[in-house]
Amino acid sequence: MAGTSLRTKLAAVAATGVMALGTGVLAASPAHAATTCPTYYACIYWGETESSGIRQLWKIKGVYKIYGYEGRHLIVNSQTENWKIWLCQNTNGTDCDGVWPGQSVVLNMTPYNSVSIEP
Repeated sequence: MAGTSLRTKLAAVAATGVMALGTGVLAASPAHAATTCPTYYACIYWGETESSGIRQLWKIKGVYKIYGYEGRHLIVNSQTENWKIWLCQNTNGTDCDGVWPGQSVVLNMTPYNSVSIEP
């Protein structure tokens, strides 16, 4: 490599780094989606069943904007002490439909733009 240009040496080092990174990424095991909504949480799943995996979950009081929910999704309220998850059509947490503690329902999420968690 004594007669090799600096550009060629740098390209060889960069290619080695990319190959090592690629190998690490390919060797990584896939993540497993959670399927059971934990106690004290409200969860929305990717699809209509728990096996579809949890898409989002909340535990703390507040209004949360949600994006890209189209079609039917499973909603599970595993909260306790009368905490509710409200699915709201407006992004500010108004015009809502409630899911009470212990309920699991499948709803068309297309019209909803926010979630409100409150006691």
